[in-house]
Amino acid sequence: MSSTASASASPAPAPASPKVYRPRHPERLPTYRMLEAYFRAYALAHEERYEPRHGPLRAVVSRSVDQYLECGRLRAGFVRIRCPTCHEEHLLAFSCRTRNLCASCQAKRAVLFGERLCAEIVAPVAHRHIVFTVPIALRGLVERDRSLLGVIARIAYEATCRVMRLAGEEAAPRTSASPRTAVPGMVASIQTFGSYANFHPHIHAIVAEGVFALDGTFHAIPCPPAWVFEKVFRRLLLLAFVRAERLSEEFADRLLSWHHSGFSVYVGTRIEAEDRARLEFLGRYVTR
Repeated sequence: MSSTASASASPAPAPASPKVYRPRHPERLPTYRMLEAYFRAYALAHEERYEPRHGPLRAVVSRSVDQYLECGRLRAGFVRIRCPTCHEEHLLAFSCRTRNLCASCQAKRAVLFGERLCAEIVAPVAHRHIVFTVPIALRGLVERDRSLLGVIARIAYEATCRVMRLAGEEAAPRTSASPRTAVPGMVASIQTFGSYANFHPHIHAIVAEGVFALDGTFHAIPCPPAWVFEKVFRRLLLLAFVRAERLSEEFADRLLSWHHSGFSVYVGTRIEAEDRARLEFLGRYVTR
C-alpha cells in the first residue's frame, strides 16, 4: 500500500505596505523650544551683557536662528507632492539648510559631503585625521575677530606642508618629490565649539600620508609624531598673529617659552587606502 504526501504551497508574501510620510515636527524639539522662547531676549541683551567679552552678535547668528525656526514648518512655505500611481498627496515643508544648528539639515549635508569626499576629492592613498587646537590664551582674541579663523586654517596647512616635506627629505633622497615643491593632500574644517558649547576654535584635517609631486606622483611618507606638528604649528601661528598686529612680540615669546602652552595637535590612526567606509565616516564627522 503506497501513499503520497502532498505539500501545500507556501502562501505568497503579502505586498509591503507603502511608507507613510510623517512630518518632522521640529517645534517639539528642546532646542527649538529654547530658541523660540529665549533667543529674542538674548539678542536684545547681547550688546550690554555679552559684547564686551565676546564681541558683537554676528548677523549670521540671528539669520541662522530665524531660518532654523522656520525649517520644516508649513507656514514658511511648502511643496505639494503627488504620487502618479496611487495619487496620494502630502505637503513637504521647505528646509533651512543651515549648518550645524539644524540637526536634520546638517545630517544630510554631512552624508553628502562624506560621499563626495571619497568619490571626487581624496586620492586612493592612506590618510590621517589630524586636529590642530588653539590655546585658551588666544581664544578670546579669535572670538572677537573671526577673520583669524582663516589664518588658523592656513597656518595648519602650512605647518602640515613643512612637516611632511621635511619627513620626505629625511626618508629618501631628493627626487621629483622635492621638499620645495611637493605638497600633502589636505581637507580642513574649521570648528569653533567645544564639548560644553564653549568657544573652542580648532581645525579638523584629513591629511594624505605622503606628498604629491608636481607631476601628480604620490610619495608615501610615514606620518611624523604629533609633537612635531605641534611645534611647527605653534611657532608659525604666533608669528602670523604678530605680523597681523593681533599679538605683541613679547606675549608671543612668552607662549613659545612655556612648556605647556596650550597648543596641541592630535594625530589619529592610519586609515588605509581601501577603507573607504572609515574615510567617509571621518568626512561626516569633521563637518559636524
